Amino acid sequence: MKNKYLFKVSICLLFTFVSCTNKPKKIIPSNENKKPNVIFIVTDDQGYGDLGSHGNPWIKTPNLDSFSKESLELTNFHVGTTCAPTRAGLMTGRNANRNNAWHTIAGCSILLDDEETIAQVYKKNDYETIMLGKWHLGDNYPYRPEDRGFSKTFSLMGGGVNQTPDYWNNTYFEDTYYRNGSPEKTKGYCTDVFFDEAIDQIKTSKDKPFFMYLALNAAHGPFNVPEEYAKIYSDTPLSDIQKRFYGMITNIDENFGKLVAHLKKEGLYDNTILVFTTDNGTAAGIKRGKSKGPSTGYNAGLKGTKASHYDGGHRVPFLISWPNGNLLHGQKIGDLAAHVDMLPTLTELSGIPFSEKKPLDGTSIAGVLQGKTKATDRMLVVDTQRNQLPEKNRNSCVMSRDWRLINGKELYHTLKDPGQKNDIAEEHPERVEKMKKFYNQWWETVLPDVRYAEIPLGDKAANPVLITVHDIHTKDPIPWNQEQIREAKNFPKGFYSINVKEAGNYRFKLYRYPPESNLAINASTPGIDGGKYSNTLPPGKAINAKGARITIGDTTINATVDPNKPFVILEGKITSGSSKLESYFTNEKGEEISAYYTLIEKI
Repeated sequence: MKNKYLFKVSICLLFTFVSCTNKPKKIIPSNENKKPNVIFIVTDDQGYGDLGSHGNPWIKTPNLDSFSKESLELTNFHVGTTCAPTRAGLMTGRNANRNNAWHTIAGCSILLDDEETIAQVYKKNDYETIMLGKWHLGDNYPYRPEDRGFSKTFSLMGGGVNQTPDYWNNTYFEDTYYRNGSPEKTKGYCTDVFFDEAIDQIKTSKDKPFFMYLALNAAHGPFNVPEEYAKIYSDTPLSDIQKRFYGMITNIDENFGKLVAHLKKEGLYDNTILVFTTDNGTAAGIKRGKSKGPSTGYNAGLKGTKASHYDGGHRVPFLISWPNGNLLHGQKIGDLAAHVDMLPTLTELSGIPFSEKKPLDGTSIAGVLQGKTKATDRMLVVDTQRNQLPEKNRNSCVMSRDWRLINGKELYHTLKDPGQKNDIAEEHPERVEKMKKFYNQWWETVLPDVRYAEIPLGDKAANPVLITVHDIHTKDPIPWNQEQIREAKNFPKGFYSINVKEAGNYRFKLYRYPPESNLAINASTPGIDGGKYSNTLPPGKAINAKGARITIGDTTINATVDPNKPFVILEGKITSGSSKLESYFTNEKGEEISAYYTLIEKI
């Protein structure tokens, strides 16, 4: 009886076990097996010395200082010398001279549409792709962030808040930005707005991994900042501008701390590749005295600032963390690395496939970051062009790990001489020749890529199109911000590079002020007081326009201006193809003055 009982119990247990094992299993993947999230933060105009952890005796950056201790730091990391060139390199892995982003204005800060971006690579590998803040690689289709692989965007226009393409009267406070291309009014200070948006996007992006590009407008001029942050520096020997500049960075630091705290609270921090870097050398962190007198501020001993091809213009902070990724956390690496390395590096770390469609200037350093491989002693080029076409040897710097060749002539050993004070070219002629040879060979690979981006007209994906004087091709001074638009001092002569997609009838509306202002062509407008910690916007001056002209190729259209209307309309038949567009008003003297804003529609 006992054996029969045990047999029945065993059979019951067996059937119970079988029935349980046949039920569908709910598998909860561990963080270690999931693709990592990526948050790439780029601040504006914050140099290598603008961090407390880099020895700055005045700046307050406690959160970034703490992050630098627990993350991996690249101490020899380089970018472009100004905004758009850096962003182009980050997006593509290619030097900006190759992709029409060698300038920050003048039609030469528009990333060519056949360049593959890091966002496109992540998006086709099932990542949510998010762009927040400053794009500065084109304001028209197909160059906008929403056209370049980002599924969600919340951004400003042009190269920063209150620049010419940006929403009228944006001041860093209570601004209007563009959500997926549509204007949206915000509340608060610009940096707070973009970080708050980042946290909101993280909350709604839990179903699949995300790639977030958080590109801040701060600490770019005009250095508008909430009063409480500037007052932190009231007792320092800094200039008023520097106090505002440092205040902007302290505000960034505070927001960065909030973002990290949110990631940790939500259990996302360990499986997030979090990068903090900047786009060029400092804009205001150090101020030289007159006649090379004493300076105020701090630049970590580096020579040069923003726009310089010496290290102070392009060597910047770089901190990266990914606890689940076996990075060399808590360490510093002094090997040469650059913005152009980010596309191949991040995709390799994320475990997603990437095959370059065009030759890259960068290379993956994923193995170096994880301690699996040693860095090779390679060479890279950075330069400052800021003109209509790249010029060979113009403000050039050839870099290897510890050497810099400046303008093909000056040679510095930056490990021994980080301030680049001692030119030792005569002592090392063989090294000079080796670096010059690299540059000459590299330059020959750049030349075939040099061309202008064309803004399409009459494209069904974007009709009408608003073109601003920010993108005029010219050597004349350009009114690149709204202070200059208001003052009406600069009227550059030049053209817009366009491509008429479909022949037909087109309507052109020429504006002196942006359409959203609703100001008449010949109107003046009051200034806006900025107070103690923000710049004041000057009054807008009347231009007394009488006539208007549009020229595309061989076609010219003229019209008379009604001074009480915001725009003048010109209509005509336009042929298809690549062309140059000119857009002008004429005043009572018959002088031509630039139409700052031109709205074009195929009708």
